Amino acid sequence: MPQPRTSEPGSHPYLRAATAGIRHHTRALNRSPLPDPVDRAHLDTLHAHLTELHRLIDQLAQTARPPHPGAGRHLAAAHTRLWQAATDIHAAFHLLPATSTPATECRPEELPEGPPFLTICQRHLAAGHIVRRKTTPTDLHRAPHTTSCVR
Repeated sequence: MPQPRTSEPGSHPYLRAATAGIRHHTRALNRSPLPDPVDRAHLDTLHAHLTELHRLIDQLAQTARPPHPGAGRHLAAAHTRLWQAATDIHAAFHLLPATSTPATECRPEELPEGPPFLTICQRHLAAGHIVRRKTTPTDLHRAPHTTSCVR
C-alpha cells in the first residue's frame, strides 16, 4: 500500500530520509521468509532512533505550546509515549543474549565510549534526565490511549 504524501516534497529532507529508511527496513523484514532474529545491535539502533525522535518531539512541543496549547499538549503526550517505547526497547535489549564471536567480542580499550552495551544505557540515562525534568510520574502511567482524528 503506498504511503500518503504528508507534506511538500522538499520539506524536512532528513526526516523524510529517516522515515524512508525505516519503511525500507520494515519491508525487507516482511519480504524475508525467515527473517533474522532480533539482536542487540538492532535494538540499539532502534533505541537511538527513538531517543532522537523523543528529543525532536520535546523541542516541537516547547515551540508549539505558547501559540497553540492544544497542539503542545498532544505533542507532550507523544513525547511521553516515545519515552515509554524507548524504555521497553532498552529493557528488551538487556533480555537478549550478548553475542560473543571474535568479530563482535567487546574490546573496551579500543572503544572511546566504553563497551557497546554501555552506549544504549548512557543514551537511555541522558534521555531519562529530560523526562524527569518535564514529566510527572502520573504522566508516565501506562493508561490506555484512544486514537481519534478530528477534521
